[in-house]
Amino acid sequence: MIAWSIEAAKKSGVFDHILVSTDDEEIRDIACGLGVQVPFLRPPHLSDDHAGTTEVIGHATQWALDQNWPITAVCCIYAASPFIQGDDIKRGLEILEAGDWSYVFPAADFSAPIFRSFSQQKNGGVEMFFPDLFLTRSQDLPKALHDTGQFYWGRPSAWLEGARIFDKHSFPLLLPRWRVQDIDDQEDWIRAELIAKHILELNNEDGIQ
Repeated sequence: MIAWSIEAAKKSGVFDHILVSTDDEEIRDIACGLGVQVPFLRPPHLSDDHAGTTEVIGHATQWALDQNWPITAVCCIYAASPFIQGDDIKRGLEILEAGDWSYVFPAADFSAPIFRSFSQQKNGGVEMFFPDLFLTRSQDLPKALHDTGQFYWGRPSAWLEGARIFDKHSFPLLLPRWRVQDIDDQEDWIRAELIAKHILELNNEDGIQ
């Protein structure tokens, strides 16, 4: 899985350094075999299930600054992002550099209006999250976006300060829904395989290898 993300980073052509932050020796060996840097193993307090993205990338950013790298932007790329594309990474950097943004990351709109969403209660019934919007037409509801879980461009100061990504200082790079799939469970994997097949068919039609 991580090979897809590393290959996309290489294809973007925008990085002076590509490094992998991990606490796992097997992943370190795989990454090194793919030609990227793994200069450290991540400390235990940044390697459990509660470690946050900003803290992990802040740690890597500080390491890079300690090496006197003249970094102006840092991109966090998730390992389980099979549909990440180099051109999207490049566009994200261009947006970050062109504006006064702390972060730029890809996003997509939900396939169904989230303001009509509901939960199932213990007794089997349902309850709306936004009951006051029940009579509002779907086309009149606000457009909601979600993070695609692919990559996050940020300024070094934002990562080091732990600035919140989902805030007014961040810009969403919009991607089509059909090109977005995070992988957390078996259902996600099956969906990703179906999407991958479609993308490969489109690339073959366009003569893309």
